[in-house]
Amino acid sequence: MVIQSTCRTLQASKILFRKYGTAGKLVNVAVNDKTGVATVTMQRAPVNSLNLDLLNDLSTTLTQLENNKCRGMILTSFSNSVFSAGLDIMEMYRPDADRARSFWTTLQETWIKLYGTSFPTVAAINGHAPAGGCLLAMSCEYRIMLNNFTIGLNETQLGIVAPTWFIATMKNTIGFRQTELALTQGKLFTTNDAMKIGLVDELADSKEDALAKAESFLSKFARIPPMARILTKQSVRGKDIQDLIQNQERDLNVFMDTITNDQVQKSLQMYVEALKKKKA
Repeated sequence: MVIQSTCRTLQASKILFRKYGTAGKLVNVAVNDKTGVATVTMQRAPVNSLNLDLLNDLSTTLTQLENNKCRGMILTSFSNSVFSAGLDIMEMYRPDADRARSFWTTLQETWIKLYGTSFPTVAAINGHAPAGGCLLAMSCEYRIMLNNFTIGLNETQLGIVAPTWFIATMKNTIGFRQTELALTQGKLFTTNDAMKIGLVDELADSKEDALAKAESFLSKFARIPPMARILTKQSVRGKDIQDLIQNQERDLNVFMDTITNDQVQKSLQMYVEALKKKKA
C-alpha cells in the first residue's frame, strides 16, 4: 500500500497531519489534505479478486485509518470495468486447509472493521461488483455507481449459500423482501435496477464524477457532532457485528465444511474451467 499524503485529525484545536507506513502493494491510499478524506483504491490486477493478500492489505489499511482518525473514506478500484470480482475462487478451489482458515478469518476481520468504522465511508463503484465486491460496497454507508455495470450477491449460482453476515448486510441495505428475492436467485442487478431498490444511492457518469460526489456526501458530516454520528452508526450496525464476533469460530467451521463439500468443489471446478475457456 502506497500512502501519497497525510490524514488529519483535530486535537487541542489544532490540525495535525500524520503519515502512514507502507502496508502492502495491493491497496493505494491517497488523502485529501483539505478534507482529511482518504481514497482507498484496490489494485490487484486484473479484477481485484479478494484473495488473502488483498484482504490483509485492506484490513491493515482500515486499522491505519482508524488510528490516524481519518475524516472519511472512499473505496474504489484501479480498474475501469471491475470494482471487485468478489472472493478469489482459487482460495476455495482445492484449498489448503490452513490458508483457507486464514483467508476466511481475514475476510471476517475486514468486514467487521469496514462495516463498523468510526469514520463515514463511501463506495465509488466504478465497475462490476458481484459477490464479495457487492459485500464491500454494501459495507460502506453510501454507494455511488457508474452506469452499465452489475452488482449483487450471486453465490447461489455457484451452489454456495451466502453467510449470515452477508445476508444481514444486504437486509440492512435493501430490506428483507428484496434480499430474499435477490439471494435465492443469485441475482446481479444492473446499475439502474440497483438504484431502484436502494442497493445504490447515487449514479455517476465517470470515476471522477463518482469521487467528487463521494467527497460531497462526506462533507455533510462536517456539521454533525462526531460522537453522535458514531454512536448512531453503532446502534444501527452493532448487533450484526457482535453476532459475527460471537460466532466467528462457528462461521469459520461452516465455511470449511462448505468448501470441502464434493458438490461445491464440482461447482467451483466448472466455474474455473469456464474461466479458462474465456481466457483461451
